[in-house]
This record gives sequence, C-alpha cells and structure tokens, in this order.
Amino acid sequence: MKKSDFNYRLPEELIAQYPLAERSASRMLHMDKLSGAVSDRQFTDLLELLSADDLLVFNDTKVIPARVFGRKASGGKVEILIERIEDQQQALAHIKASKSPKAGSRIELEAGYCFEVVGREADLFRLRLPGPTGVLDLLTDVGHIPLPPYIDRNDENSDLERYQTVFAERAGAVAAPTAGLHFDQTMLDRLEQKGLQRTFVTLHVGSGTFRPVRVEDLSQHTMHKEFYSVSQSTVDAVAAARARGGRVVAVGTTAVRALESASTGGQLAAGVGDTDLFITPGYRFKSVDALFTNFHLPESTLLMLVSAFADYDAVMAAYRHAIEQRYRFFSYGDAMLIS
Repeated sequence: MKKSDFNYRLPEELIAQYPLAERSASRMLHMDKLSGAVSDRQFTDLLELLSADDLLVFNDTKVIPARVFGRKASGGKVEILIERIEDQQQALAHIKASKSPKAGSRIELEAGYCFEVVGREADLFRLRLPGPTGVLDLLTDVGHIPLPPYIDRNDENSDLERYQTVFAERAGAVAAPTAGLHFDQTMLDRLEQKGLQRTFVTLHVGSGTFRPVRVEDLSQHTMHKEFYSVSQSTVDAVAAARARGGRVVAVGTTAVRALESASTGGQLAAGVGDTDLFITPGYRFKSVDALFTNFHLPESTLLMLVSAFADYDAVMAAYRHAIEQRYRFFSYGDAMLIS
C-alpha cells in the first residue's frame, strides 16, 4: 500500500486542543473487528464491551518535561527537545536554532544550567550536563511538557497532570501513550471489580511518533526506534488470559508495538531493547486480540498500524463516520475500541 492510501481530510476544529474536564467523559467509537460495523458509545461503555476473562495491557511509561529553552553564546535562541536520556549526565536531543550549534559549544539554560554539545548523531545532538545535577533533575526543574505539534498552544500547568496517565511509572517518554489518558482511578477500580485483569508493558514514546512518512512507497520508510520492555509477569498474564478464553486488549498502539516486538520469534517472550517495528496492512498479529486507541493523524504510522489490525476499508470508513459525528481527534480527543 501507499502512504496516500492513509490520507483523510480532518476539519481543524476537530483537533482537541484541551482535554475534557473529566478523563473518563470521552466518547468512544466501537468497531466490530469482523464486520466493520460501528456504533457510537461513551468511554465508560468499555465496562460492558469487555469480558471478565479479558486482559488489559497498559503502557506504564511516564512523560518527562523534555522541552527546554536556552541561548547560545552568541545570544541566539535555542529550543531543545530531549529524545532520550542516555545516562545521568548525557542525552540525545533535537535542537531548533537559527544555526546548528557546533561540538564543544555551550547552551545556557534557565536557573544557571547549561548543556555542552558533544557532537551530532544523525539528526540528533548529544548533550552533556556538567556538574552533579542529572538530566532528569534538570528537566524536572526547568523543563516543559512537550505537547504534540498539532496542539497549537503553549503547555500549561494543567498539562503536567493531564498529559500523563494515572498509572505512569517509568520516566522516559516524550509523548504520552494517549489511549491511557482516558482511564481514571474510578474506571480502573470498576474494571477490576468486574474481574478484569491488567498488566503493564513499557514503551518510551519518542518524538518520531509524530514524524511524517516522507516516502510514498511504505517499504522505503525507516521507522524510528523506541525503547520497550516486556516482563515475564506480563508474558504469564497473557498466557493465562488465553488459557481462560479471554482476549488480550492492548490499550494504545504503543502497547501493541511493545507486545508485538516481544513476539517476533513467533510467540510472546520477555525482553528489553529498542524496537523499530513498522506494522502495516498484511502484518499478522501474534499477541493482541482487541485494541483500544485514539484517532490518529492522516498518513501516520499509527493509522497504518490500526488499519493492519482491522480491515483497511472498514477503518477508513470508521474515520469518516467519526468526522461526520464530530468526534474529537488526537491526543486529547475521543477514543476507539476495535474488538
């Protein structure tokens, strides 16, 4: 298939700029995986659409305040987006500046911090933080939540909480696993009371998730890499769900990528590493039976993954229905369940 096959027209006003007042107040489009039939529901209807035998798989990554601002020695403004913290003192980052900083130069930040530019690695810069302070501590002190490019506003204090899942635990993402944003503690408790089991994987979402596919031929696209971790306890939970006749329900495309990356040997196995798995129609899923997700950008790798999980024509028809029914799109928008 081609990149243009995944294009659709979205009215700009349907891009959610803020979350709803309550996490669990979103609408949810339910799509039957076999027939492609859709129905308009509320997120809380998830309780009746899932079975007590099912297993929910969440991504427990935690968004770091990865955007910082500074100045070069020349006085020029610099915007830094940390892509990955390598160790206590070093990070890989994207840098926006009128001229790219050279190796050996310094970038002065707020509160007396500074980064030394070590060098360049492809489209990323390696930065070092001198002194005893760690990179994560610096970001916690002066960093900003890195809202996606389609949210046309500066980050606000409320984003510190709302652009983060209530179960976030392992710091390292620069974008939220947005399907998880709908779940509040009340909903988690209600799912547990129904008897649903849950488990966690980790996939640190990188800024590459927003990187446009620049080639029409999808076989020529190079997928960005993201760190993932799948524990033995999660492997065991998946096996137990299958044994009792339940479904493995991935909460978000990031949970799908983690599970399927850990299944490249043919079945799910515990593992830790980087994944550049690119899922497009024709891919055979090994570890996921149902998908709860948000609506995704036109021509994005995430929409391609969703179209691989269900029938392509049915997914694109569902998106047209969502637009006609004025669903809210993207990170702070409404949800979709494919089961």
